Amino acid sequence: MTRALVSASLAPVFLIGGWTLAARRQPAGYDAIRDTISALAGHGATDRWVMTAGLVGLGVCHLVTASGLRSAATAGRVLLATGGVATLAVAAFPLPRTGSSAAHGVAALVAFGALTLWPVLARVPKGARVPKGAVATAVLATLLAWFGLELFGDGAHVGLSERVLAGAQAIWPLCAVVLMKRHAARNVRR
Repeated sequence: MTRALVSASLAPVFLIGGWTLAARRQPAGYDAIRDTISALAGHGATDRWVMTAGLVGLGVCHLVTASGLRSAATAGRVLLATGGVATLAVAAFPLPRTGSSAAHGVAALVAFGALTLWPVLARVPKGARVPKGAVATAVLATLLAWFGLELFGDGAHVGLSERVLAGAQAIWPLCAVVLMKRHAARNVRR
């Protein structure tokens, strides 16, 4: 479980560090509240490699965490790994200078969907009182709905909603690893 803890700890560093550094490299017109994370890795971005590296690091972290979370149910681990692979695909299919990309959109949809659903399918260890995975999925689904409303609405806060969603999705694996380690430690003491 140590590698899962390390990879889950690094996931938000890659994502948040990536978007922070990449945003600083953009010309004055970039607005993190309005503009997406994907724009930072798109073909029109300045030093797009920064956010691309952040996305690749995030995707790899999700894969490593999924392989190390042996106490989680297989279905949840598979969805976390799917989110990791889809995140790698988001990096592999960047946005063009203008317009959108179907491959990028599908990869992002799969990543956001898988990373929203995996907590509930990972199941709660026996003896836990609160279905934390179900609560996490409910919160992530609410954030995903907000992002969808912004994306297909006026888009004034699409960048903010995406960052809140993606940040929460990057942090939840760390929470899950810590919760599962605590549960395992309690069982050892009994």
